[in-house]
Amino acid sequence: MGHWPNRALGIGSVGGVGRWGRNLSPHTPQSPIPTLMNQIQAEIAALKSQIQALQQERAALTINNVISGENDSPLAMVEAYRRQARENPQLSVELKGIDDAVAALELQLQQKQAQLARWQIESKQLTQQQQLEEAKKVAQVHAQRVNQLAAELATEIRLLKRCADELSPMYWQVYYKPFITGFKTISVPHVRSDGEVWTIVNRIV
Repeated sequence: MGHWPNRALGIGSVGGVGRWGRNLSPHTPQSPIPTLMNQIQAEIAALKSQIQALQQERAALTINNVISGENDSPLAMVEAYRRQARENPQLSVELKGIDDAVAALELQLQQKQAQLARWQIESKQLTQQQQLEEAKKVAQVHAQRVNQLAAELATEIRLLKRCADELSPMYWQVYYKPFITGFKTISVPHVRSDGEVWTIVNRIV
């Protein structure tokens, strides 16, 4: 009979520790990404609000200082804006300042939105990894149970063989045949993990 090794089993008893026992409840540190995503979403909302306020301010300044009729042609409206810029250079400077500020804020907004998109992808990948870890925990419990039952079965087989060894001489005398055969080829399953790949093997008892 082969020897039943319990290396890497970790299931000598229900509370046994070993390779499976150490990995059963791995500590997964919390990712800062969800907090950062909430922060950047708030920053994006603030930037949009600032841009909208500046655009409204610009529109108000333009409407209040450019006199044009409702029925003016597009050419007449363009000329009115040009005349306003010539006659009121201070307003033109103020409008340019608003335009520059809006452009800078829009650039910052684009950068924040791109960063948020990257973090959303990373967050999704992290969620998938967490799901895998939870599923592996469940699988590890079943693997432990398989190995525990296999160890118990191997013990019962050894005890059965001991009975057969004791009865065989008398059995031969009475029936002229062996009592039990097949012990040399009998095996039990064993689940082992060498890293990311798990393997189920048959171990000769």
